[in-house]
Amino acid sequence: MSVFSVDPKAGNPVTSEVLNEVCKSLGVKLKDEEHEDYRKLLAVFDESARELMDMDDYAPLTDLARFPRNDVRQTDVSENTHGAWAWRCNIKDTQPNTGILVGKTVCLKDMISVKDVPMLMGTEFVSGYTPNMDATVVTRILEAGGHITGKAVCENLCYSATSHSSSTGTVENPHARGYSAGGSSSGSGVLVSLGEVDMSIGADQGGSVRIPATNCGVVGLKPTFGLIPYTGCGSNEPTNDHLGPMTRTVLDNALLLQAIAGTDNIDDRSFAAPYPIKIPKYYDILQTVNEPKRLSGIKIGIITESLQVPVLDPRVKDCFLAAAEGFRKLGATVEEVSIPIHKKGSTIWTGVSKTGGYLTKLHGGAGRRGHVMHELNSLFIEALHDPAKWDKAYVATKNIYLNGAYAEERYPALLAKATNLSRRLRDAYDSALQSYDVLITPTLPYVATSHPAGDASPLEQIRKQVGLTSNTCQFNQTGHPVLAMPIGMLSPLEGPGVGMEGVKLPVGMQVIGRWWEEAMVLRVGYAWELGYEWKKM
Repeated sequence: MSVFSVDPKAGNPVTSEVLNEVCKSLGVKLKDEEHEDYRKLLAVFDESARELMDMDDYAPLTDLARFPRNDVRQTDVSENTHGAWAWRCNIKDTQPNTGILVGKTVCLKDMISVKDVPMLMGTEFVSGYTPNMDATVVTRILEAGGHITGKAVCENLCYSATSHSSSTGTVENPHARGYSAGGSSSGSGVLVSLGEVDMSIGADQGGSVRIPATNCGVVGLKPTFGLIPYTGCGSNEPTNDHLGPMTRTVLDNALLLQAIAGTDNIDDRSFAAPYPIKIPKYYDILQTVNEPKRLSGIKIGIITESLQVPVLDPRVKDCFLAAAEGFRKLGATVEEVSIPIHKKGSTIWTGVSKTGGYLTKLHGGAGRRGHVMHELNSLFIEALHDPAKWDKAYVATKNIYLNGAYAEERYPALLAKATNLSRRLRDAYDSALQSYDVLITPTLPYVATSHPAGDASPLEQIRKQVGLTSNTCQFNQTGHPVLAMPIGMLSPLEGPGVGMEGVKLPVGMQVIGRWWEEAMVLRVGYAWELGYEWKKM
């Protein structure tokens, strides 16, 4: 250890009583003869800390002259038919722009920072936060000519896989009112599906791009971990945080990915990714495929265990297997491959997401390199000690704190072991991907469920999501790229649409690839999309 002084200045606030309180919080005692020495060491640390806190912060710059904020406002009910808009704004380049997103309208999940636009995060647990910077993806969209028209509803702190939890109200499924749009990027899925925007950026920590993409019948990509920088976005747990494009077609998904991918040299998640100039031209690659509907020579593995999920609706399984047969008709080799640890993936993910999520809420980005949104972190710390705020917390938010505190006391090695086993999980998929170009699974085990009642108990709210991420959360821990795309429609099994003619809800498929091989994942998804009309299947 190195210190730069052992002599505190006169008037230093660290007294013996202060040191005693610190020791009490740790549950330790100091020897009487050493007490004053440690008081002085703590006092000089306090001086260093106060000096640092007096320094100006260092945040990425936002070019408000080139990208001015216009028409920043809450959404009128009349223009928010499905409850999917969190905030509206009008932001685009004021300079001549020939970028690849010119003419495209884009919305952002409301946990992505846009300077001077309030960030609600779907919650009342923390409130009053307005970012002082643009997230890296925001800057890249604007530089590529995209037109940002608002923020899409985010389910409560990204902690709900269904769309009833946001403090702004329920988000309705675009295919059938009364049903979940999926979460936590619910607003993004709905606005893209309805055509109110061309594209959106969602965030995925356990399936939160892929679940709403499936429920809304759009295309969602969880890219390789770190391919899209996370700078300026609210974090649940840093090792499973991913941003991902949500679009109506695979081709548009490739276009948006091409515009935003590549390290920003700020977010350490992105340090292994190529610089933007060296990123594959995903859209251009798809546009130049000679026979885009042919997959001759491509080997596709169906993960056997993904079809053994206890809550899997047999109709979803049949729909998925029909889609897999479609790949054969396009010339691909398709066969099952067993990856036994796939069944343990949700357990591994739980150990990281619950414990790591708790620590992130308490301490922010400890141990990370990048830009830390410390003002937001402070709001979480304040909220935890405010009974009125705690009462407003969503059931899953409370559960994160309770699970994390319990694990810290009873299972102190849980996070460490889950982290190690995440690597084992990744190795298992990598082994299978030595024999196959991509792997496929059903995205979700059942179609969208109806919304819980407004006065539903905590368990009744959570019961609507049981097993929903059985095939999605594994890949947040392993970091593999996963494309979720719609493959068919099925009637609901419960809720207001049962027995109603014409009421059907989307079914989805995941296409999983090797790290950094988004081009292959998109190529396979593009061929299926061109070959079949999913709404008729």
